[in-house]
Formats: sequence, structure tokens, C-alpha cells
Amino acid sequence: MRSRMSWSDAWAEFVPFLAFDVEIRKVICSTNAIESVNARIRKAVRARGHFPNEQAALKCVYMALMSLDPTGAGRRRWTMRWKAPLNAFQIAFDGRLTPANH
Repeated sequence: MRSRMSWSDAWAEFVPFLAFDVEIRKVICSTNAIESVNARIRKAVRARGHFPNEQAALKCVYMALMSLDPTGAGRRRWTMRWKAPLNAFQIAFDGRLTPANH
């Protein structure tokens, strides 16, 4: 009952979200990449256990982040994933997104 009430209370705020293009909604809702990075950092920190100082902790986090894409080839893949959402933003916001802004 409570979950139904929360949906009905928030429906007026949710409906405008549905007016956006599918590509824009994917960008707004997607947290998978952030959760994946966070999980990798947590795993590296847990495996290490404790750190003698802050610099050692920062090195561990840095190495965990660098291991996500050691060759740098992922940058091209992520750039291509943004092509469709950027086009959708350009259409939805009628030219307010200029090339200098992205």
C-alpha cells in the first residue's frame, strides 16, 4: 500500500521525464558505470586491508582506476556511446547545446 502511495504522489514529477527521448533517459538513469568503478575500488581496498598512510591509500585507488582500462582503448568506446545521447540532447534542446559546450 505504501509503495503504491509513493508512486501516486510522485507521478506528477515522473511523467515529464517520460517526455524525453530514450537516449536522454538512459543517460539520466544510468549509474551502472559509476557502481562498477566503485565496486572495483572497494575490492582493491578490501584486498589490501589497511594502509600505513594516506598516500598509500591514494596509490591503491589510483592503481584500481588505472586497471579498469590499462590500454586507454576504452575512451574511444565511451565516446561512441555518447554520440546518440548528444544528438538527442541537440534535438530536444533546439541548438542550445553548442559544439563549444561539449
